[in-house]
Amino acid sequence: HVAFDDIDALIQAVDDQTAAIMVEPIQGEGGIRPPSPDYLAKVRQLCDDTGCLMIFDEIQTGMGRTGKLFAHEHFDIAPDIMTLAKAMANGLPLGAMLATDEVAEVFGPGSHATTFGGGPVVTAAALEVCHVFEDEQIVQRAAETGAYFKKALTELAAQSSVITEIRGMGLMLGASLTIPAGPVVTACMEQGFLINAVQEQILRFVPPLIIAKEDVDALIAALKNILHERSQPSDPN
Repeated sequence: HVAFDDIDALIQAVDDQTAAIMVEPIQGEGGIRPPSPDYLAKVRQLCDDTGCLMIFDEIQTGMGRTGKLFAHEHFDIAPDIMTLAKAMANGLPLGAMLATDEVAEVFGPGSHATTFGGGPVVTAAALEVCHVFEDEQIVQRAAETGAYFKKALTELAAQSSVITEIRGMGLMLGASLTIPAGPVVTACMEQGFLINAVQEQILRFVPPLIIAKEDVDALIAALKNILHERSQPSDPN
């Protein structure tokens, strides 16, 4: 394991026994952390220079989540191998591994199996997901609503003493807090909003890609009150 977004540490870690470098283009459980603008391009160059494969885990970041069909499109590079799941079949259990032609040539029948592979029901659902994505412009909608959501969170952060940073892309956003995030998640749930916490003090927002701006407004209003209550000094009595 190498620190995310540290190209020097990664260069030091790679040697002639390294077969591949695997990375999330935007960290999810790691705290909704996009890399520096040139980091992934440098990782791509490192792989090309050393003969390593570049593997992207796009299980959380793929399928429109970041405002592009795949998150690596934001950085104008492509991996040798990419993993997908979750939204691919709209929540039904389906996973997939995509590879370039050159990499795929080394696979023969039976050399790569998966529990959540190509079952007929889930693959039919995934095909319908693809149709809906195209017909309803889901990726473009996620980009537009994500920009609206991020702007609203940024404005909330400017008014709140407990939010230190807003980060993310599309509808994959995070708010870093000065207080534990768990109680905020619970308070939101009590008001009908499902969000979650990662890395102790970070709120993660990964709503449905079809979320409406009115729903964003309602969450922001609730969050504003919840954070205001937690920013007040407690009564010693």
